[in-house]
Amino acid sequence: MIKMVFKGMVIGIANIIPGVSGGTMAVSMGIYDKIIHAATHIVSEFKKSMEILIPILIGAAIGVVALARIIEVMFAKAPFQTNLLFIGLIVGGLPAMARKVRGRTVRGGHILAFLLFFCLVAGLALLGEQEGKAADLSFQFWNVLKLFGVGVVASATMVIPGVSGSMMLMLMGYYTPVLEQVNDFIDNLTKSHVPGILDGCCVLVPFGIGVVVGIFAIAKIVEFIFQRFPDYAYWAIIGLIVSSPVAILLMNPMGGLTVTALLTGVLALAAGVAAALKLGEE
Repeated sequence: MIKMVFKGMVIGIANIIPGVSGGTMAVSMGIYDKIIHAATHIVSEFKKSMEILIPILIGAAIGVVALARIIEVMFAKAPFQTNLLFIGLIVGGLPAMARKVRGRTVRGGHILAFLLFFCLVAGLALLGEQEGKAADLSFQFWNVLKLFGVGVVASATMVIPGVSGSMMLMLMGYYTPVLEQVNDFIDNLTKSHVPGILDGCCVLVPFGIGVVVGIFAIAKIVEFIFQRFPDYAYWAIIGLIVSSPVAILLMNPMGGLTVTALLTGVLALAAGVAAALKLGEE
């Protein structure tokens, strides 16, 4: 239970950092298949699904709310080391994924799937170096529909390994506005400021509904692909994982490098790999 909460915290933190994929973190820690299965069998296997999803969701919520500011400070004070820590967490998941295709014939289609998804993530990172114009979050019918759609897209990309949901929000111009709205909502909630809470609900409720719909919809699609085309799916995910470090380095500035920064960066990389291998143990 505690270990699953920690895994959820890693996924939650990853989902708020542009260039880092919560889905990739789930793969690295060996729980991606379990999450997809639990999400798609929540009715038929309710108790078993809840035993997996509840601690993951609790951990993810803790990671977003409680640790977001710590991660923000880490990126501000030691961006190079922090980037390498997350790269280590991603790289540490490659052995588990490589075992899925070991000993199997590598076909041209597998290589194509790898290259397509590698280029997809790297290309999105290049496009997302700067956030677009901030989105309009005023309470209007069209804006509510757009928030629902943005929630669907963001959550779907959070579920897909290698694709950063926060990066997609940034590309659509919703990353900073939504984060600010979340912070404002929490502040208004702690102060019991009812008008501010209602304003926040007008934005976060349609976005949240879209997130839930997106997660379950994409989970069904992912499960279908794994059942029908498992080898292609595994090679596509390997492409996504391999390209994720590239995306992180493109999306996040690292600052000036010194000998000390390089040494501590290597240590952070090693710590990330070790942590991913440990969290990936059954």
